[in-house]
Amino acid sequence: MTTAAASSSSSHSHHLSPAFPGRAPWGTASKLRAWQQGAMEKYIQEQPRDFLAVATPGAGKTTFALTLASWLLHHHVVQQVTVVAPTEHLKKQWAEAAARIGIKLDPEYSAGPLGKDYDGVAVTYAGVGVRPMLHRNRVEQRKTLVILDEIHHAGDSKSWGEACLEAFDPATRRLALTGTPFRSDTNPIPFVVYEEDNAGIRRSAADYTYGYGSALSDGVVRPVIFLSYSGNMRWRTKAGDEIAARLGEPMTKDAVSQAWRTALDPRGDWMPSVLRAADQRLTEVRKGIPDAGALVIASDQDSARAYAKLIREITGTKATLVLSDDAGASKRIDDFSESDDRWMVAVRMVSEGVDVPRLAVGVYATTISTPLFFAQAVGRFVRSRRRGETASVFLPTIPDLLTFANEMEVERDHALDKPKKEGEEDPYAESEKEMEEANKEQDEDTGEQDMLPFEALESDAVFDRVLYDGAEFGMQAHPGSEEEQDYLGIPGLLEPDQVQLLLQKRQARQIAHSRKKPDTEADLLELPAERRPVVSHKEMMELRKRLNTLVGAYVHQSGKPHGVIHTELRRVCGGPPSAEATAGQLRQRIAKVQEWATRMR
Repeated sequence: MTTAAASSSSSHSHHLSPAFPGRAPWGTASKLRAWQQGAMEKYIQEQPRDFLAVATPGAGKTTFALTLASWLLHHHVVQQVTVVAPTEHLKKQWAEAAARIGIKLDPEYSAGPLGKDYDGVAVTYAGVGVRPMLHRNRVEQRKTLVILDEIHHAGDSKSWGEACLEAFDPATRRLALTGTPFRSDTNPIPFVVYEEDNAGIRRSAADYTYGYGSALSDGVVRPVIFLSYSGNMRWRTKAGDEIAARLGEPMTKDAVSQAWRTALDPRGDWMPSVLRAADQRLTEVRKGIPDAGALVIASDQDSARAYAKLIREITGTKATLVLSDDAGASKRIDDFSESDDRWMVAVRMVSEGVDVPRLAVGVYATTISTPLFFAQAVGRFVRSRRRGETASVFLPTIPDLLTFANEMEVERDHALDKPKKEGEEDPYAESEKEMEEANKEQDEDTGEQDMLPFEALESDAVFDRVLYDGAEFGMQAHPGSEEEQDYLGIPGLLEPDQVQLLLQKRQARQIAHSRKKPDTEADLLELPAERRPVVSHKEMMELRKRLNTLVGAYVHQSGKPHGVIHTELRRVCGGPPSAEATAGQLRQRIAKVQEWATRMR
């Protein structure tokens, strides 16, 4: 269809009966957000067979896709629609949303001819994986639009990707949707175009992109305030050694993992303290958003049940518990969505696709550390219903998570290749096993928890910092303290610039208050968040390596031995030997030795 013909057809649709399915969503521009209208116009102008739309969670991908489906049906470009979704719950949501604009999709379809009352079907990727030829036959019989929701899931396993290719290769039109186009692995995603960048790495190319930053500016999504909690952890290794560490301190990867899991152990003090703080935050948010709800994202069934019990003890009210992606779970999610209950606890990927717009407070209580899962999890809280709503997500002080939180507005594409420079690592590369865990649809008990070589002994929580819009605020404070309450009491209805201003004022007040206290009362690290960066073990090693390299160069320049230079650096800058120095101390010494070298030139 030519551009002129498309425009002409679009204008004719304005004169159709309001009952016609193509009329309601597309005939009235005010019903579409600017990005949805822009994507529609681009599609109608270009008439592509394949179209990849990347829009941040909460932006309204479903509305865009169904509007386009309605247009294509009305103009007889296609005769039927197939929606492929990641979960059973999501395919039912698609069918319900489609019904509201006059498109009837069968979410229970399994085989055989489709009922005459239906315009198409809603199925899962797993369902397509089981019977790809069934869906290919349907696509070959009638001109079909295939909507691939959260298309990155088609790359979860080789069999799913191959099944999608086999089933939908003959489709007349294919619309791929995702809010998180990047993956941690290099499995190609079906029907996605990859283009080589300047470094020779093939990356996914979207036809239309609407990122979190743009959506935030437009008031389509909520600004997210991340509240991070540190604390002291103690655990016993398989060898019988007892180890104590503080969340956020440089540790080996294994130690970070064990400290993290110790924090999330419901028998310690960290989780009860954080849940109590999150519930206080929810109470504050509900002053502006009366039906605001909260969600805990748990790692496994046992933890989820324990967290639900803690919530009952803390709040005196029962939490909705969602343990698996079955019909019962779907009903519980729907019931929670329509109620004004305070808390829900879900396991792992049940959180993806939980379309509960009133969710405004979250607790990230899982050890999954892929950027894909993190973005999906945070996406549960950002859907905006009116201007001024904010989202609050509680995190443990783990370097990876804080990095993801600070990079919320960074748009990434899926890369098929790894960086080719020798020794260069992909910062988003995670083990295949972790991705497999993150993408399990069922939260079955695997028994792996019983085999892990460590035992959590005790934990406590300390309010650490607030992260917002790439900046960090706050000083450490004890749970229940006046300083912590300052941040938990931030109003739930604020414009993005007001959030920034308020956080700056809160931190200034906290710093002024700490200066008045006697030194004997300063039992926590009395430095603002931006001056105590959380660094990984790898970053610490790089800082030590850089210091040693600079000292080595200065040895040749000055003629002094290594030991003498290191001792002089400690005398001038203060602090322990390099092996025990903090990141800040190492950076200070690096700057000092660079200053000495410059003077000698």
